[in-house]
Amino acid sequence: MPTNDDQKKLLDSLMSQLSAEDRKKLDSVLADKSAAEKILSTPEAKQLLQKLTGGK
Repeated sequence: MPTNDDQKKLLDSLMSQLSAEDRKKLDSVLADKSAAEKILSTPEAKQLLQKLTGGK
């Protein structure tokens, strides 16, 4: 399982690929705990997270 440091590096890498506008939108959604939980609980998000973490 990736360490917190590995996860932070991955997140930083992904965030750096977003436009300033998209980064702002994502930060806004992630700041809202209920919105973030709703998005992260979708099957698509779970599948993406699984791929990003190496299938674990």
